[in-house]
Amino acid sequence: MLLMKLEAKEKFAFLQLAHYLARIDSVYGEKEKEIIEEYCAEMGIENEEFFDISDFSLEETLKNFKSKKSKKIVMLELMILIHADDSFDFKEKELIKVINNSFGFSQNNINYFSQWGKAVAAFYEQGKLIINEE
Repeated sequence: MLLMKLEAKEKFAFLQLAHYLARIDSVYGEKEKEIIEEYCAEMGIENEEFFDISDFSLEETLKNFKSKKSKKIVMLELMILIHADDSFDFKEKELIKVINNSFGFSQNNINYFSQWGKAVAAFYEQGKLIINEE
């Protein structure tokens, strides 16, 4: 929904960031995989099958997002990924704080982004249930 508004370079950077976030708690679950596939479909880009966390630079990746609008989109969409598995792990919280601070947003913004992401993740699950009803 929102990811289409990112520039091409930002889309690839977002995908890297999403893969990093999904793996930061050492658990890359099915729900996270599904959300990342949805992100790729929405952005019209191929998923990276073999993400190498050792080649990832958070600092360099975050530099790709220039506008405040892009940064807000990134935060909102990452919150969907965080809440997809109903677990907001300590490492995920720490990473989100780093990203939020890098983007220059307040702590209140994290709370708003998180509430939105949690709601969207819940609606996504409800939609899947409705679609799969016989």
